[in-house]
Amino acid sequence: MNEEFISALKEIIRDKGISEELLFATIEDALINAYKKNYSFGSDRGAQNVRVSINTETGELHVYSQREVVEDVYDALTEIELPDAKEIDPRYELGDIVEIEVTPRNFGRIAAMQAKQVVLQRIKEAERKIVYNEFKEKEFDIITGTVIRKDRGNVFVDLGKLEAILGPNEQMPGEEYNFNEMLKLYIVEVKNGSKGPQVLVSRTHPGLVRRLFELEVPEIYTGIVEIKSISREASSRTKIAVHSNEEDVDPMGACVGPKGQRVQNIVNELKNEKIDIIKWSKLPEEFIANALSPAKVLDVTIDEEVKSAKVVVDDSQLSLAIGKEGQNVRLAAKLTNWKIDIKSKSQIKE
Repeated sequence: MNEEFISALKEIIRDKGISEELLFATIEDALINAYKKNYSFGSDRGAQNVRVSINTETGELHVYSQREVVEDVYDALTEIELPDAKEIDPRYELGDIVEIEVTPRNFGRIAAMQAKQVVLQRIKEAERKIVYNEFKEKEFDIITGTVIRKDRGNVFVDLGKLEAILGPNEQMPGEEYNFNEMLKLYIVEVKNGSKGPQVLVSRTHPGLVRRLFELEVPEIYTGIVEIKSISREASSRTKIAVHSNEEDVDPMGACVGPKGQRVQNIVNELKNEKIDIIKWSKLPEEFIANALSPAKVLDVTIDEEVKSAKVVVDDSQLSLAIGKEGQNVRLAAKLTNWKIDIKSKSQIKE
């Protein structure tokens, strides 16, 4: 290796953010293995103790065979007798390690080849690490990507530096994903795979709705309005419970926005998924009644021990409170984390 090669290496180290110390140590390890493979002899080539030294300024390299000073030699690859050691340097004693230079004449060519392989591998690892860290910071956040292909039920989305996978369970029922279509996605998980960083995204996760509201509603972004809980059945309906930390700010009004524009933007993004904005309350009875909106509730009786609630509604409100196929009460139960049993006035009388 020459100075020009070392200069190129250092430029790569700077550009890719690779540790110079770690890179040269890795190259030295690779050269040790190369020496043992090509130049070491005997029944066990790997048995020889070898050290490689690289001058990180000039590229000059040396290979040293390391041998322990002993009285009687049993393995000439790893041991040297005391008299022979003292011929090299009279200060050597038993147990010392003697280094004898064994650099082959054409070792520089092999060294350059090995160094190139190591550097290419390190560059690939460094680039993968940079991309992984970049997307790991975006975990549980929204990102915009472009649909590029479908395969075995998965939708692959281009995020710029890599492809994300939108799995079948993370796709909104009935939603079409067309080539070159732009999508807002929720990053569920970022992990390191054997082929590099892997990003798993979702269109069904409740976190997508949460982040859309945080982006659309300034009062949520600044913390004036707080999202307390979300329950969602993707592509159909979502309930979101909100609370204001300032008395003069209406949390529901802030989420709806002027002329309903804020919530409408979110509904459009979710392809007309219905969104119920609920006022959160620390009183379970009030919160449960609100959660069953748009139905009007007459009475709520709770059993805190089993965390269940009995709700009474007018006969005309029963089907609305339960919802189609039980969806309204099911989402309300998820939103409040209470088991809800709904009865009409006439059922109670019976």
